[in-house]
Amino acid sequence: MNWISNYVRPRINSIFSRRETPENLWSKCDECGTMLFHRELSGNLNVCTSCGHHMAITARDRFEALFDGGIFTEVDVPQPVADPLQFKDQKKYPDRMKAAQKDTGEKEAMLVAEGEIGRTPIIAACQDFSFMAGSMGMYVGNAIIAAAQRAVDTGKPLVLFSAAGGARMQEGILSLMQMPRTTVAVQMLKEAGLPYIVVLTHPTTGGVTASYAMLGDVQIAEPNALICFAGPRVIAQTIGEKLPEGFQRAEYLLEHGMLDRVTKRTEMKAELVQIIRMLMHMPPPVMGDLPKPDSAELIEPDVEAADTDASDGEPADTSKAEDVKE
Repeated sequence: MNWISNYVRPRINSIFSRRETPENLWSKCDECGTMLFHRELSGNLNVCTSCGHHMAITARDRFEALFDGGIFTEVDVPQPVADPLQFKDQKKYPDRMKAAQKDTGEKEAMLVAEGEIGRTPIIAACQDFSFMAGSMGMYVGNAIIAAAQRAVDTGKPLVLFSAAGGARMQEGILSLMQMPRTTVAVQMLKEAGLPYIVVLTHPTTGGVTASYAMLGDVQIAEPNALICFAGPRVIAQTIGEKLPEGFQRAEYLLEHGMLDRVTKRTEMKAELVQIIRMLMHMPPPVMGDLPKPDSAELIEPDVEAADTDASDGEPADTSKAEDVKE
């Protein structure tokens, strides 16, 4: 009985038991419903290979794809007061912060870094929508100011990727004060004559759209990104009318003159490099590197050994050797 219980039954259960598939092995496209293998999806920068839908991507993953070799240096951002208003809704504000930090692995909703893209040095700032909907609080304001100050100190352009649901309500009026603060930071760049390029991703709404997200020298958006102050549902309920097709989407804003470009995520790096180098009066980007010449190829050939032909003893053609000497 022990032999059957301890060996036979577990063996039968292991043969016929259903193996569970890891949850992170496949992802479903929100637009077309296609099941995408996670390696294929991440290799395409979280863009659906079936319909081209741009799915969410974290700030760190975006930077790893943007910077050359995925190498970048994070810029220090001053830490604000943790809970200035002692705010509490269903949870305390510090508890929400700890949960967001645990889920995302980031300390706040914006990441600032410096490095090179296409051998072009830049400062980049990116909001992470997965961290409390990328909401703009005091830290985000400090991050943009730190990015602008670093750009002015080093003479590098600033590229900002926006993705936010608006101001962070847990910080109240202090979060709204980041709108004028970040506007002043953008003005610092303009006075220094440095380009400020904004890439608007899905979604960019609220106070973010009403401040630094719409002040770029060049405004670029990812396809089908929602860009607005108040959402289309709120507007439709307010005016009591049906809105046009694609209202407040990137293509609609491009058609009505609020954007300069709508660019796919997979083509964004090449376009940013080209635009930055034009604005910085730099030469065109190098599209590929040639291998360094072998040192042996640079040695001058032995002319004396080539005076006679080894096969019939006749004098060899020394014109090429004379050209080399010259």
